[in-house]
Amino acid sequence: MRWWLLWAGWLYGFAGRVRAALYRRGWLVRRTLPVPVISVGNLTVGGTGKTPLVIRLAEWLVGEGRRVAILSRGYRRAGSAPRLVVSDGASLLVGPEEAGDEPYLIARRCPGAIVAVGADRYELGRWILDRFPVECILLDDGFQHLALHRDADLLLVDATDIDGLRAVFPAGRLREPIDAAARATMIVVTKADRPQQAAAVVESLRPIVAAPVAQAVFRPETMVSVKSGAMEALSRCRGKTALLCSGIADPESFRTLAIRLGMTPVDSLIYRDHHRYTGEDVSNVRAKAAAVKADMIVTTEKDAGKLAPLLAPSDSDWWAVRLGTDIIAGEQELLGLIATVSAGGTRMEHA
Repeated sequence: MRWWLLWAGWLYGFAGRVRAALYRRGWLVRRTLPVPVISVGNLTVGGTGKTPLVIRLAEWLVGEGRRVAILSRGYRRAGSAPRLVVSDGASLLVGPEEAGDEPYLIARRCPGAIVAVGADRYELGRWILDRFPVECILLDDGFQHLALHRDADLLLVDATDIDGLRAVFPAGRLREPIDAAARATMIVVTKADRPQQAAAVVESLRPIVAAPVAQAVFRPETMVSVKSGAMEALSRCRGKTALLCSGIADPESFRTLAIRLGMTPVDSLIYRDHHRYTGEDVSNVRAKAAAVKADMIVTTEKDAGKLAPLLAPSDSDWWAVRLGTDIIAGEQELLGLIATVSAGGTRMEHA
């Protein structure tokens, strides 16, 4: 590794340590909302599965009768409004361009929850609490948002990316030094399909944090028509050739999933994470699918929300894979923590 990357990573990490220390000592103000706040976040750049876990927790809380709001930054969303309600818990109020792709997906999957976006999550939370009878808040991608007090910090770690924990950006994939994991209330090891990989990640974190550990896997549930939203069994794609189209942090995992579902990927069109699709992009995808004679075009559910408005009525061969989250270890401890915190049973002090 080039020396300047290591030097830049050290400076980046040092700045992160100083910032955390200033909040811990009270020299930077951390504000507290009047309802419990549960943060779901990670330490690395890229996808660890925050959105699927937020959806899983929101579904569980709504099912338990809790009135939940989900606050997100709305990364790469269009528009300049500092605060925006994506869903009022009954209906979607804006599209994926205004909301951002992940908040829009969360709102679609969690119809009983309030979903809102804004850079300042404290001000956003106060704004939402003034408008809706919310009992608890889920903070999407909140581990580094130290300006807001969290009553529980769930730290997600990708079991397939242990190398990502070795160095701070730009030398590696860490957003802040690995010892920041000590802030976590609970570790959730995601993509834990292979026990040895999950165990290696837990072992690497044990000298830093003694928090309890849960393990989660993301499993395909159904195929969803991008154009109509109709759902069909996963068997629909078995034995078919597919052109893959995605704008996510880990496109290789999407390809692996397609193969596991019995498709034969004949080609892939890969865009940057949170890509804003255009009519030209859709035309290019159609042309590529025709050129490789693909039976179907397959994308992610996050991408589907942005692609749907651009499709023609004849685009019936575009499909998205819907994923669900299974907690395969530590589910009782995780849901017990969520239940206790969401009921206001604890107000924890965090660095």
